[in-house]
Amino acid sequence: MTYQIGDILEGIVTGISEYGAFINIDEVYNGLIHISEISNHFVKNIEDYVTIGETILCEVLDVDKRDKHLKLSIKNINYKLIPRYGKIKDTKTGFKPLQKKLPIWIREKLKEIEEEVEK
Repeated sequence: MTYQIGDILEGIVTGISEYGAFINIDEVYNGLIHISEISNHFVKNIEDYVTIGETILCEVLDVDKRDKHLKLSIKNINYKLIPRYGKIKDTKTGFKPLQKKLPIWIREKLKEIEEEVEK
């Protein structure tokens, strides 16, 4: 596979160090997101942004074809992937079932609390 600067790739976080996150892109290429490419703000702990085993999106900053290494960034893209099951779809009823059930649940909980107090 050939990668170019600016490509947005899917990768798996395979390691985290104090200076960056290691990303596996495919069977050939690996990459590093340097701590300065994690966020436009101060990053105290990289694990506040990514976790090992997580699949994320990364932007290619540089390609080392000889060593099969990519310099990557996540600070200017929405790097968190949508879960594989897809987007959550709206239903026709929306919040109406919750609206109907909420008063019932409140009455039941209040009754439960009153019974505990009486004991």
